[in-house]
Amino acid sequence: MWKEILVKKKMSTAPLMAAVCLLWSAAAVAKVPASEADKLGKELTCTGAEKAGTASGVPEYSGKWAGVPPGVEWKPHTGQHPVDIYASEKPLFTITAENLSQYASRLSDGQKAMFAKYPKTFRIPVYPGHRDFRYTDEVCAVVKKNAVEAEVIDGGLGIKSNKGGIAFPFPKTGEELLWNNLLPARAYTERVLRDNANVRSDSSITWGRQQNNNLDLFSDPAQRGKPIGRDDIMAYSLAHTLLPERDKGNVSTSSEPLNFNHNKRLTWVYDPGTRRVRQVPEYGFDQPLGGTSGKLTIDSDRLFNGSPERYNWKSLGKREMYIPANSFKIHTKNVKYADLLKPGHANPDLMRYELRRVWVLEGTVKEGYRHMYGKRVMFLDEDSGMAVAGDFYDARGQLWQHAFINYYYDYDILAFQAGTSFYHDLVSGGYLAYNLFQERPVGPILNKGDLKPADFTPEAARNQGT
Repeated sequence: MWKEILVKKKMSTAPLMAAVCLLWSAAAVAKVPASEADKLGKELTCTGAEKAGTASGVPEYSGKWAGVPPGVEWKPHTGQHPVDIYASEKPLFTITAENLSQYASRLSDGQKAMFAKYPKTFRIPVYPGHRDFRYTDEVCAVVKKNAVEAEVIDGGLGIKSNKGGIAFPFPKTGEELLWNNLLPARAYTERVLRDNANVRSDSSITWGRQQNNNLDLFSDPAQRGKPIGRDDIMAYSLAHTLLPERDKGNVSTSSEPLNFNHNKRLTWVYDPGTRRVRQVPEYGFDQPLGGTSGKLTIDSDRLFNGSPERYNWKSLGKREMYIPANSFKIHTKNVKYADLLKPGHANPDLMRYELRRVWVLEGTVKEGYRHMYGKRVMFLDEDSGMAVAGDFYDARGQLWQHAFINYYYDYDILAFQAGTSFYHDLVSGGYLAYNLFQERPVGPILNKGDLKPADFTPEAARNQGT
């Protein structure tokens, strides 16, 4: 048929063949030769980050610990609060509104907007950098295999990859960066009683509280290294609301696919008023997340989650930036909410920032789609592939929110855990402190292996709520 068309149009085959080759190369752009993949674990970390430090202050990668460091007492899978192994360190310097111009090139627009919004109180304490923790050899083996095999498929809504580690240690496109953020190595099972604080511009606080159970099948050790199937489930979650009082007893349970072209997120909600479970027709995107007073959308948990379909994703390359890192101090058991939650923003004395290299990922809403965030710019730590900070813009292009997650290395999962995060409204003021557990007697219980898919059915939601 192609031959007949070419004869009728008197066309050369060269342009057509070139176009076909271009399509093939675009589809396989993520794959690298084995010789390139061999750099992983040598001059590069096993996830593709540069091992070398910089004269400006990015720390050299040591990766000397995979698990509990010497001198730390740890009871596995008990919900023990993080232990600050760098507690004796002091900041190298502190960025303030007065000296901002010296450091502006290594700050995001949202961070700079925080100084403009709160010039007298907002500070960024910058500590000595450490890259002391590493992933296990099993995770590293998956990432190396993905380097030569993984690719984005189905128009960006799925990937061909293997479970248990990031797919793209050599990311070349925005879609590849996004999938690294969606599918990193993280906790397999998680139980956490979390508090959420909506701190208004007048400093009053509305509290939320949920019992959250999560099962991440992608990170299941039994699935590690196995190829992603078209209909495989990424993760299950169940949230039982305890506060505020008006929502008490609501239970939602969700399943997340690994390919959003063939499947979608499915969610059921138990209503204690009617004592019935109903399926939500569509769940995700910019719908408000329950118990967060509207400052957090469903798809901005972990800065972005769910289907990528509403955005065009673009890699803006790599840069040096001050980001929260080694955030043990904020999560220790002696931190009190009254000391942490201050007017306008969290207490800077409990924050820890370091200079790191980050990938910059920009998402802009596609023509014909809608979202309350017209643009999102996210900053992904090169060591983990996970988004650590983000600036969110409204549909008119005005900077609206600055958000960041305090990650710490968890000794039970041998990977990085998303701790307390903050979502700041740069227009009206106030912020959401999300995933607080500092005052709870038990912190996140991770990788105990005590959850299964049957714990996340609609019937399980009904049982939780009654």
